[in-house]
Amino acid sequence: MTDDATPDPPRAEDDVELLGLIDRLAALLDRSDLTELEVESGGTGLVLRKPSALAPVAMAAAAAGSATDAAPTATGEPPAAGRDPAAVAKPSVKAPLTGIFYASPAPGSAPYVTAGGEVAVGQIIGLIEAMKLFNEIKSDLAGRVVRVVPESGTLVKAKQPLIEVEPQRTHPTRSSATPTSPGGAATCRRRS
Repeated sequence: MTDDATPDPPRAEDDVELLGLIDRLAALLDRSDLTELEVESGGTGLVLRKPSALAPVAMAAAAAGSATDAAPTATGEPPAAGRDPAAVAKPSVKAPLTGIFYASPAPGSAPYVTAGGEVAVGQIIGLIEAMKLFNEIKSDLAGRVVRVVPESGTLVKAKQPLIEVEPQRTHPTRSSATPTSPGGAATCRRRS
């Protein structure tokens, strides 16, 4: 054994197990009345918080802003100049699970979707590798792809936006009451 302070590099199996544990803890937090869950094991600590636990902090920061920024206009809405464009929620297809996102079916091949391209409901938008399985991620939205959020080969977490979509305009007589899954559909295939 050496006295080096550098730990051994993490193994892929360990990463997958840790990500699975984090997903299970997040699901446990969602089902509970808790607003925060803190876990420590060995030298590793993790704190998970519900968005509602962060709301008081965000409201306090907003209250610290100047009164002119927060003053509503004559229409009763805050002035547009004070809005953060990133804060406006854009429709997006979200990751149904945690894993490594791949934008194309194979290295060097064309991506499933690109910014500016069209996407249809049920169309494959990428793959997420989790536990040595590649899961096809299908769009639950139709429209023009505004942005592909993660880079190919990067870790994505469950419920993280994968693509932002400008929805297609629907005909007024069409019914839009068909429910869609919040995280996109996923199918699995075994890695060879």
